Amino acid sequence: MHYVNSKTILSPKNGMNLYRGCTHGCIYCDSRSEVYNMGHKFEDVEVKENALELLKSELIKRPRAMIGTGAMTDPYIPLEKRLEHVRKSLKLIYRYGFGFTCITKSDLILRDLDLLEKINEKSKVVVQMTITTADDDLCRVLEPNVCPTSRRVEVLNKLNEAGIPTVVWLCPILPYINDTEDNINSILDYCIESKVYGVLCFEMGVTLRKGNREYFYHKLDEHFPGLKEKYAEKFAYSYVLPSPNNRKLMKIFKKRTSDAGILNDNGEIFDYLSEFPQKSFQSKLM
Repeated sequence: MHYVNSKTILSPKNGMNLYRGCTHGCIYCDSRSEVYNMGHKFEDVEVKENALELLKSELIKRPRAMIGTGAMTDPYIPLEKRLEHVRKSLKLIYRYGFGFTCITKSDLILRDLDLLEKINEKSKVVVQMTITTADDDLCRVLEPNVCPTSRRVEVLNKLNEAGIPTVVWLCPILPYINDTEDNINSILDYCIESKVYGVLCFEMGVTLRKGNREYFYHKLDEHFPGLKEKYAEKFAYSYVLPSPNNRKLMKIFKKRTSDAGILNDNGEIFDYLSEFPQKSFQSKLM
């Protein structure tokens, strides 16, 4: 890891990135792509040293809204256990009456359940959890340095018990690896049992760009010998790599989520995530 000082901490749409880079090791991660101009080794996580001071000053000036994090880097990487930048940010978000949503794969989020509950009582919290496979063994290959799917489902259940709504990201679905009916049905079983609010799915497939394509192909050679050649022949240098089972799997996804009353329209889910409730409250210092 290394520290930098930053000029801002929130994007115009209230996106917050406390860290840049990641150590989860997910073999398909788009954030490795050269288009993002990382400028340092991906696993050498960049930490914004002045993040909390910036966040406080920006929250004071901005209208109350949902603060979101996790689009580029999972906020609950192992470093967070020691640095507690997310936890300290949650205290500020609670203090100034904002809402919070994040995308994560980590059970470390349960450390902050006390703060999430407080924010949710005062305004709104939605936790978004990525699930790509129902098979823990495969999960340890695809996402080696983070908790397996079975543990993520436990997290979803604990959040549901605490009254915190959840959304699952059903992606990416990798052609010839996890694009099976059994896998999709098993993930949807988990979603239904955990009473998730919505499931985001951008068709069944994966995207690859320069930077993450090379890393992904290296990992295919390591864990799935011969599959890289099949990808290269089928998809060449395409950005979007659709599963050959996409149509069948999407029918299953749409039917099962609709039957269970789980939101499955991406636009509606994103509207929900960004919608800030007009609750009456008094700001309290922690």
